[in-house]
Amino acid sequence: MELTELCKSAKEVSRQIGNLDTNTKNEVLRAAAEAIVAHTEEIIRENEKDLARGRENHMPEGLLDRLMLNPSRMEQMAEGLRQVADLADPIGEVLSMKKRPNGLMIGKKRVPLGVVGMIYEARPNVTVDAFALCFKTGNAVILKGGSDAISSNIVIVSVLQEVLEAHGIPRAAVSLIEDTSRETAAAFMKMNEYVDVLIPRGGAGLIRAVVNQATIPVIETGTGNCHIYVDESADFDMAIRIILNAKTQRIGVCNACESLVIHEKIVDAFMPKLAAALQQKDVVIHADEKSLAAAERREAANGGELKKELLSAATEEDWGREYLDYMISVKTVSSLDEAIAHINRYNTGHSEAIITENYTNAQRFLDEIDAACVYVNASTRFSDGFEFGFGAEIGISTQKLHARGPMGLDALTSTKYIIYGNGQTRP
Repeated sequence: MELTELCKSAKEVSRQIGNLDTNTKNEVLRAAAEAIVAHTEEIIRENEKDLARGRENHMPEGLLDRLMLNPSRMEQMAEGLRQVADLADPIGEVLSMKKRPNGLMIGKKRVPLGVVGMIYEARPNVTVDAFALCFKTGNAVILKGGSDAISSNIVIVSVLQEVLEAHGIPRAAVSLIEDTSRETAAAFMKMNEYVDVLIPRGGAGLIRAVVNQATIPVIETGTGNCHIYVDESADFDMAIRIILNAKTQRIGVCNACESLVIHEKIVDAFMPKLAAALQQKDVVIHADEKSLAAAERREAANGGELKKELLSAATEEDWGREYLDYMISVKTVSSLDEAIAHINRYNTGHSEAIITENYTNAQRFLDEIDAACVYVNASTRFSDGFEFGFGAEIGISTQKLHARGPMGLDALTSTKYIIYGNGQTRP
């Protein structure tokens, strides 16, 4: 379908699905979960085509991991649909109702945004998550995935549209722009006549292009240069366990840890142990002078020679870099003040963590770090709509207007005022 007609159809359908009752929406979401599971083999088969193209084009390992679907991830997507169905429906919720001296009753009510546009890269799970959250909130969604995941996205959207049709709902409640050219993407960003909000998910280049080119209002989902600060009172075993999880559980995600900050009072004792643990995962450490010297003292690392190729001197570029790879930067600081200043300078407003046994330091970190999600003694990998109990997420907003952090159902709503009178006129 031609782009303008596709967007126009979504706008028309948005008015219809915005008035669907909750039971109908939940029934469709649960049916979609069953359909995703039933079509697992077909979807994985198409996903293999995307993976093969990615390998041919030398796609980095972290991005291949984002792109890859397997039975476990398919079940996770289906479970996300079920969880969204189980969540309370925010649409129609009256947030307040106040009586004015003139007798007017003025209330505030949650309503759908209308049409949500998604521009994203090699993340086929976003296709399902976006549908689930938008449909539950009565929004039509137009998906513009990248060429890297086009085969996966086509089959997933087809499955979802078949479920919609089986329940008497127009297919345009979820649409996929199959033309993956930059020209079409640029045209889509200017469809403000039909699209109410645009949400980009992907690398810094994609997000910057959408913010700079779009005439549609944008909710910016930022990249993730996420830090972990190891305070002087930190439990070493806990810190190493959290860092390994945050860095290596999945390297290609925006909530993975990319940067470490370590208090200088513990760097000599802690860094060799950490380096020994990271080398087991073949993580390259880009460290400042103090951390590098400490890491090279292998006798403190419980034996075993450190691989020199996994240690290098950090440059200024490393402090602000989102690696999405088996790499991490390490900065030594002399105080909590310096740690907070460094993180606030180089972070991307996503997720930051402190490992500490000091309550006062923990509270200062929570108060003074400028980010959407701030953790004490936990992995940054929890910054996720599913983990936060939202069922799924439409993205993780790093801006401050409208929504911030993992965006679930509430972030896909707006409000309108409803006013009850009995003949009042303004004097």
